[in-house]
Amino acid sequence: MKKQTLHTIVWKENKLFIARFVEFELASQGKTKEEAITNLKEALTLYLEDEKVAGLRFPSVEEVTTQTISI
Repeated sequence: MKKQTLHTIVWKENKLFIARFVEFELASQGKTKEEAITNLKEALTLYLEDEKVAGLRFPSVEEVTTQTISI
C-alpha cells in the first residue's frame, strides 16, 4: 500500500495542545505540538489494531505521513 497523508489540526486549549485528524474521529493532547502529534499517531496505531480485528484494511502507521495545520 502506498503512503497516505492524513491531515491534522493542532490548537492550544489552556496549557495543552490538542491534535486531531481531519479524516478520522481521533484526537489527542500534549504539552507541546510535537507531543500532541506523537500521541495522536499512537492513538491511530491503537485504532488501526482494532479495525484489523474487524477485518478492515487500513494503512499501517509507517505508511502514514501527517500534514499539520496550526490554528
